[in-house]
Amino acid sequence: MSQSTSEIRILPLAGSHDVLTEVLRNGAREMLARAIEAEVAAWIDDHAHLKDEAGRRQVVRNGSHPERTILTGLGPIDVKQPRVQDRRPPESRETFTPAVLPPYLRRTKSLDELIPWLYLKGISTGDFPEALKAILGPDAPGLSANTVTRLKSAWEEEHRTWSQRSLKGKQYVYVWADGVHFNIRLEEGRQCILVLMGATADGKKELIAIADGYRESEQSWKELLLDCKARGLEVEPHLAIGDGALGFWKAMRQVWDTTKEQRCWVHKTANVLDKLPKGSQAKAKGMLHEIDLAESREKAVKAFDLFVKTYEAKYPKATECLSKDRDVLLTFYDFPAEQWLHIRTTNPIESTFSTVRLRHNKTKGSGSRTACLTMVYKLMESASKSWRSLNGSELLREVIAGVIFEDGVKKTTAA
Repeated sequence: MSQSTSEIRILPLAGSHDVLTEVLRNGAREMLARAIEAEVAAWIDDHAHLKDEAGRRQVVRNGSHPERTILTGLGPIDVKQPRVQDRRPPESRETFTPAVLPPYLRRTKSLDELIPWLYLKGISTGDFPEALKAILGPDAPGLSANTVTRLKSAWEEEHRTWSQRSLKGKQYVYVWADGVHFNIRLEEGRQCILVLMGATADGKKELIAIADGYRESEQSWKELLLDCKARGLEVEPHLAIGDGALGFWKAMRQVWDTTKEQRCWVHKTANVLDKLPKGSQAKAKGMLHEIDLAESREKAVKAFDLFVKTYEAKYPKATECLSKDRDVLLTFYDFPAEQWLHIRTTNPIESTFSTVRLRHNKTKGSGSRTACLTMVYKLMESASKSWRSLNGSELLREVIAGVIFEDGVKKTTAA
């Protein structure tokens, strides 16, 4: 192989000398140089048969392209890529583009992912230059608050496109619904963002819809559900899980009239305990867990009755809060026991929103409703990449087929 014309220079980072980082950067430099050189050599060898009438090769090296800087996780690297000349007539020429170094690459994919990650984790746009210098070194160019501003505009368009995507052919066995409230700095009133998540037939959790709603009203939820249906979500879920205070339930019954209802035990427990004195809450919480963690409906009913008898005389509001949703708190017993952990509560949504609230609190709220909605979408989209599948996912096909489960166990017909 001829002498390499790929020149890659590592720019020194200011500050203290980090020997390990320097070794890693030098290693990256050498590997990148070899990769570019290998691609150039392979391209020229593949075209070695192309010659003119005088026997001269038509595809040859011809100096180097202007030097450019690539931002990487190890700092900025200056790259000079070999130029390949194709001497054939214009209509026959091919352009060489190395896969390892696309023409307009200015920063690596890891940095493209780092920028939104920093923003979504609570770094404000004004603090970006300082944060990136701390990570990449003071010589890192091209990354500023304007970069994030442009990204936010792109995310808004991304959310609009995602919200209009087709749902044709989709089937969700379970859906979780919740409404989360946020303060908006530059607008009056609180924003309520409606979130709908689903579990597919293979047990994979997916984000179905995120929308700006008016509080958690029936009308807002109805509009969201009808929009999903209009975009192709024709098969009704077998079970919906949500908080009892949602307008979702009234809306759902109008759109999905065969879907069963399961009230969230986390929300219900908090609401019941809120109606008891603090001194009684620890014991009451344990008794409530005796209900939702019971291994059968019969035992749950006994624990339910015991709780009501224990507290109804002194704390009727607490027992009324529990009793009004008695049946829909125990619906999960009609589904596979392996999945009770997932369908007793709205935790699949709540756990994700802990990250959303953290970012929201750090930045003292978003400046507009659109910015808040976009932030929630991007954070949930990011979180969805690590969502794990439901336990006993193989049993969902049986739920779809109409197999009856009693106390979480498939009911068999006696011979």
